Amino acid sequence: MAAGLPSNPLKKIQLVRPAHVWYKHADIEAAKRFAADFGFFETETIGKTTFFRGYGTEPFVLALEASDKPEFGGAAFVVESEEDLVYAHQSLPKECRATEVHELKDVPGGGKRVTFYDPVDGFPFHLVHGQSQVERRDPGFPVLKFNYPNEKNREPNKFQRFEKRPAPVHKLGHFGMCVTNFAKCYEFYSTYFNFHPSELVHNDEGVDVTVFFRLDRGKEFVDHHCFFFFEGPKMHVHHSSFETHDFDAQVLGHDWLRHQGYTNCWGVGRHVMGSQIFDYWFDPSNFILEHYVDGDLLDMNEPTHHNKAAPDNLHVWGPDVPPTFLQ
Repeated sequence: MAAGLPSNPLKKIQLVRPAHVWYKHADIEAAKRFAADFGFFETETIGKTTFFRGYGTEPFVLALEASDKPEFGGAAFVVESEEDLVYAHQSLPKECRATEVHELKDVPGGGKRVTFYDPVDGFPFHLVHGQSQVERRDPGFPVLKFNYPNEKNREPNKFQRFEKRPAPVHKLGHFGMCVTNFAKCYEFYSTYFNFHPSELVHNDEGVDVTVFFRLDRGKEFVDHHCFFFFEGPKMHVHHSSFETHDFDAQVLGHDWLRHQGYTNCWGVGRHVMGSQIFDYWFDPSNFILEHYVDGDLLDMNEPTHHNKAAPDNLHVWGPDVPPTFLQ
């Protein structure tokens, strides 16, 4: 295997959770309509940027900026302390062009930020701290009781009834990139941050080409992955993934998007690595956004798993993997 834990680990910048993603769109009105149909809640527009939250406590999970061309503006992670921001500015390699710690102005929740640029492919990556959290919204989900062949949980004369609507977004779960040099990216992110590989995927020659990173938070349970990347000929964002409530909410959202005329990328299906039930959609700029439910939680007692790249490793049920998903 080409990748492994760094041989000379530094003090690591401590990430806590994903916060939000930033996208730029040439047709901002179409992008905003898609965001509403996907299940985001619009909060405010400041200048050229419209911010959307989920029903969780982050002040926003998606920012859509009006621009001359579609472009990925980077993902943001919450760091443990302001000292982590200072340390990031001081310790990241020069090619990262890490900014000084600066106030987040004209952004819901405020706080402070450091932005750096991936040292291999140059995409932006944001670190934030001190954002004010917001009160959780009530998305109005029904309380469901399921009847099984030998276990009937729903009272007689009670019904399951659902509202046709978008699948309300809870939080940003993860994002993924196609990078041009897997080994260099792996060494960088595993050396400078508390990313830990939940899964490493290798090719026929035994060389690692994909990683699913979770956060090393010790005994704290975290999502199976919050950041993944794989090697390809041209750098691009692959997708951003947002959690919704349950399978019914997810499929209601699938039908809502289908009836609005949007293009499904892949889904609905069940992943192997991470176990999520997935549903991927193209937005009007051909960026891929995912709804997911029922993902695995891990702590640091779980070892890294090694898998060979194969279509069957991506899902256990659902439609065949489309060629557009692997690009």
